[in-house]
Amino acid sequence: MFEQYQEDDHLAASPKEWQNWFGGQMGKYVVLFLVFVFTLTLFLQFREVSMDTLEVGTLSPRYVIAQTDFNFPDEEGTQILRQEALKDIGAIYELPDMQVSRMRHELENTLINQQKWRDDLPKSTFEELDHALDVFEEVLVAERFTDERTLQRIERLNWPTDNFYILKLSQAQLINYAFPSRFWSQLEKKILIKDAKLSKEIVSYLLKNFSDSHWNLEQDSSLERTVRQLIQSQIPIKYSPVEEGTEIVRRGEKVNHRHIVLINSMKSALAKSQYRWTLPSFVENLLIALILSSLLLFYLRFFQRNVFKSFRKMALLTTIVIISLALAKAIEYFLLYQTTHFNVVRGLPLFLPFMALLLTVLLGSQIAFATSILVLLLAEIALAFDTQAFLLVNFFSMVTTLLFARNLHKRREVFSVLGKVWLTCIPLIMVMHITDQRFWSILLLSDIITSFSFTCIISLIVIGLLPACEVLFQVMTNMALMDYLDPNNELLRRLSLEAPGTYQHCLVVGNLSDSAASAIGANGLFCRVATLYHDIGKLFNPHYFTENQLSGFNIHQLLTPMESTHVIMAHVAEGEALARKYHIPQSFIDVIREHHGTTMVYYFYCKQVEQMGGDPTKVNEKIFRYPGPKPHSKESAIIMIADTVEAASRSMAEVNEETLTDLVDKLVSKKAEDGQFDECQLTFEELGQVKRSIVKALLVIRHLRVSFPEKK
Repeated sequence: MFEQYQEDDHLAASPKEWQNWFGGQMGKYVVLFLVFVFTLTLFLQFREVSMDTLEVGTLSPRYVIAQTDFNFPDEEGTQILRQEALKDIGAIYELPDMQVSRMRHELENTLINQQKWRDDLPKSTFEELDHALDVFEEVLVAERFTDERTLQRIERLNWPTDNFYILKLSQAQLINYAFPSRFWSQLEKKILIKDAKLSKEIVSYLLKNFSDSHWNLEQDSSLERTVRQLIQSQIPIKYSPVEEGTEIVRRGEKVNHRHIVLINSMKSALAKSQYRWTLPSFVENLLIALILSSLLLFYLRFFQRNVFKSFRKMALLTTIVIISLALAKAIEYFLLYQTTHFNVVRGLPLFLPFMALLLTVLLGSQIAFATSILVLLLAEIALAFDTQAFLLVNFFSMVTTLLFARNLHKRREVFSVLGKVWLTCIPLIMVMHITDQRFWSILLLSDIITSFSFTCIISLIVIGLLPACEVLFQVMTNMALMDYLDPNNELLRRLSLEAPGTYQHCLVVGNLSDSAASAIGANGLFCRVATLYHDIGKLFNPHYFTENQLSGFNIHQLLTPMESTHVIMAHVAEGEALARKYHIPQSFIDVIREHHGTTMVYYFYCKQVEQMGGDPTKVNEKIFRYPGPKPHSKESAIIMIADTVEAASRSMAEVNEETLTDLVDKLVSKKAEDGQFDECQLTFEELGQVKRSIVKALLVIRHLRVSFPEKK
């Protein structure tokens, strides 16, 4: 993948330059290294107890004995306590709504048909009696009847018991039951409290009519169920003790949910008894972290120098490793403690493809492989998973991720890559199940579904993190490059309309540089995209450049050589300013500044010498040289060569392989002699491949068509 070649990424040529550059960054690097080591130490410090994992539904191949005293959540004991608590709950009864309503309407009809109540209640009206009947009906429907023990349990739940009445009834008493006078006295008080406007004489008169009636009681099943559920929820989980040496699982016994709970509880007890924060254990983990961190640091120092010398890239690498370790710990915690339904997949947690994919896209597959191996070793030491299955599945998925993710160009391809990784893991999962002689077990399907779930989760996290990493650490990925390749980009659209000749020149240079970069293993896509923006400075004065002078008139005929030189060279500074205005990536800005290096505007230099009587000593050569800097990356040097060759090839009268080869050799030799390639790490072998590739691409672009006869 493409690396950002900015000033802090340049590979210094001398120890002095290295010392000057690195000295200013030393403090940041030390802090970053300490953060990395401390993170690895914590990851090792909080490791769980590793022991063989049993799977629900299988036969235990060994005896499992308690290695320490511990308490475990006893679901069976908890269920017994809850059942015992429910025995305190008796039946709860209510008056049927229909019966209460019928009684009310009968009394209402009696009041209408018999006017005796007018003599008994001379100060009352029928409307007052009717309203009192409404209140009576509402209160009677809300009344509940139960025994004293049940009422006490309900009161402990903080449930309102104002409408409860203690009444112990047999089944025979539920039909045609006559309530005692005490009940009606309490009911009278409730009615008067509920509606203080009611007259006591009216309430007493109506109660006399109701109290003579017999009632049928029915059980309130809904309320009983609610009360029982509340009581069960308040019974805490019972923790039962297990002594050291107690047999947990016998050999050949079918493993059930209770066995898994016992084993997990024993793990927790052993982990707490390890005194993980003692000085010896901390020093041990710190030494392991230092050794692994130093190995990775030396690898980057000697084999990935461009990453090693970029603080941003080192910070990005550290961030991705920390996030990956946190994800691994989260997966471990979820599988081991949050639910026992996932115990069957403890050997197959996929998390390494997450880091491998991110590092491949952002920093390259070689760094991704080395770092993934480091994290896999850490995970094998610190995570409590089945070692063999864990190592095999994660290593295999990591390698396949590196293979499939090397040429990602679009974000949606992340799902495709991880889908392929999952498909290639299925045969490995099958092989492991065949080896364990449980191929036809339901566990095979469970492992396949679980691995699919992990790949889906990883895909979503990667899609969310990639843009954030690109922005925060200013990394240019192939996916970001594809966004800048869009011809609807405002700068590209302006370039095609306002400077069409320059735009066509950029397209051709992009093809040439892409082909040349791919020939030596550089990033061809970056070359193609960066060249589209390398001449955007010509938007300020497009008609000063030959490719845009469509009328045939050359405006430089009106200018002095020095004025023309100033206008020509200004497109570099103006292009940089325009790129920063439109927030173009720094890597593109580097190409804008470097694609001419410190070369000379030779045509106008010769014009100036000619005006000075042919005496070059009278001309200041520095005035006619671009300010630079020289190319600092292979891609930037290739773009310089392609830009020069494409412009020069337009003036050739005869185009064939021989003439193009001579032209390319001549131009490249001049730039090499001028020292333009001194800082770009191009070898002589790579330079030869670049020249041959450009000649081949130019032959295709500049080929002549057959002349067709004119139609008569």
